[in-house]
Amino acid sequence: MTVLDSPIPRFHLAMPVDDLDAARHFYGEVLGLEQGRSSQTWIDWNLRGHQFVTHVAPERAQRIHNPVDCHDVPVPHFGLILTVEEFRTFAERLQAAGTTFVIEPYVRFQGQTGEQWTMFFLDPAGNALEFKAFADDSQVFAA
Repeated sequence: MTVLDSPIPRFHLAMPVDDLDAARHFYGEVLGLEQGRSSQTWIDWNLRGHQFVTHVAPERAQRIHNPVDCHDVPVPHFGLILTVEEFRTFAERLQAAGTTFVIEPYVRFQGQTGEQWTMFFLDPAGNALEFKAFADDSQVFAA
């Protein structure tokens, strides 16, 4: 089954960027997303079947952080839940590209319910991204 055939609805997310060429390089080359339609002020990206759009919007809101597992987690943020193997491969790709991490890849809640690998980094416009992988996918929403 592909993402397009999945019973889980696909999401659409639009995020502000201040430099469309920098966004094109980061999302297309560094993250490896397929580019869709575009104009002089926006680009559609295929984020594993979800429609992610970068829109030129030079004004930025104040950044907020919340404490989670002894780290300052940037809010808002977005990303994907990967498999553990995908997470490791993706982390290596980002490290090879010289990515500066807000929170380096590590295991959060180790040995506890919801154990997960996580990492945070910023796109060139300062939007925070979190990619993670759960040791047990059945615990994604565990309390």
